[in-house]
Amino acid sequence: MSLLAPILAIAWRELLRFARQRSRVIGGIAQPLLIWGFLGAGFSASFRPAGHAGGYASYVFPGVLMLLLLFSSVFSAITLIEDRDHGFLQGVLVAPLPRSAIVLGKVGGGALLALLQAAVLLPIAPLTGAPFATAGLLMALPVIALAAVGFAATGFAVAWSMRSTSGFHAIMMVVLMPAWMLSGALFPADGVPTWLAWTMTVNPLTHADALLRAALNQTGLPPAWEIAVFLGWIVLALAASLIRVARVEHGAPMTEDVTPGVAAPEAR
Repeated sequence: MSLLAPILAIAWRELLRFARQRSRVIGGIAQPLLIWGFLGAGFSASFRPAGHAGGYASYVFPGVLMLLLLFSSVFSAITLIEDRDHGFLQGVLVAPLPRSAIVLGKVGGGALLALLQAAVLLPIAPLTGAPFATAGLLMALPVIALAAVGFAATGFAVAWSMRSTSGFHAIMMVVLMPAWMLSGALFPADGVPTWLAWTMTVNPLTHADALLRAALNQTGLPPAWEIAVFLGWIVLALAASLIRVARVEHGAPMTEDVTPGVAAPEAR
């Protein structure tokens, strides 16, 4: 109970902060919808993936869900940098609670926000014309929740040592945006060059996208190794976050004792 209480408090704070920022609420839903609409309308006439009755709009929909999780994780990690700047994080660090509560609270809150936003977007799926049944939409929720944890933990691990929100945003866009584009979200891996196929194979988001598509289309589970890569990414991201937070940063050590009121000797 001593660990659960601070986790819930930190996660609840993330939810309240999100609810009070109307621009973030609108942007979190509107941006993926706009990208989905523009991509679906622009490529539907020239790109018709096999096995997708709704055309390109239905193909790219799972990728849009992944993009929503990516954006949500970036914003939730940015709040970590803001908490440090405003002094809140320092107060939490000196409180008598396990440091793991900070990770679990922030990651849990960010993942829950992403899941709630995805739950708003899922009912719109039938508008793509794809045969996404209700059972498929429900089966997609656990995959979305796990992927949200992976994104939030990855963002937390990167943001922990960052001092600038602009620097963090630049790093995340350089790393996560290409990872999303090479996950099969925009185009299938069939027929791509060999080097690109290998890049997509080692990309954990590729296997997250495959799991999400399998759930939505109810085609059964992907191979076990794909599930292992997907779950391994989540475990490694959480482990990296816990290790970063557990590491105590010390100030610069004093090389000589200084008596109060007496000036330190000049360095030679």
